[in-house]
Amino acid sequence: MTWVLASTSPRRKQLFAQAGFSIAHFSFEQVSPDIDETPFEGEPAADYVVRLALQKAQAGLVLAAPFTHAKVLGSDTSVVLNGKILGKPQDAADAKHILQQLSGHTHQVMTAVAVTDGTRSFTRLCVTDVTFCQISDAEIEAYIATQEPMDKAGAYGIQALGGCFVESINGSYSAVVGLPLVETRQLMQLMANT
Repeated sequence: MTWVLASTSPRRKQLFAQAGFSIAHFSFEQVSPDIDETPFEGEPAADYVVRLALQKAQAGLVLAAPFTHAKVLGSDTSVVLNGKILGKPQDAADAKHILQQLSGHTHQVMTAVAVTDGTRSFTRLCVTDVTFCQISDAEIEAYIATQEPMDKAGAYGIQALGGCFVESINGSYSAVVGLPLVETRQLMQLMANT
């Protein structure tokens, strides 16, 4: 059996390695699935992230064909404010607009995890409330100048400089980073034991 992470994100790689610490001789391969991440018309954010996590796992399974008895894990994270998905910023102006919306408000970070072996598939959804402090335009512009927000959902990374804006979280910190450890371990155990 080979575990495969359907992501090349360094953050997810590190978290997946943590999640598997108690599995004897745990190791995993990585593949990079390419899927269409366009939300369906009227699709609720929770349904969207679960669908994408499962599609990434399924696409990863195709790429994992060279590995023996592959079990593939896919994940997707979205930042959601008042029911609206805030994706990765298109440019600096978009990043500024997103961060201005998050400033002083509570948003949800929805991270879904899916595992599949081609016969069985299981999913979990983790929702974490994240509250931002008030951020000035000057602080937003200084943050954007670091380039950190440009490749991140919601235009921030909690595990790096963006963590300076997080006043509080209610839920899973690791899910906000990109992979909820508890839910991931539950899915791995479920896949291994069924």
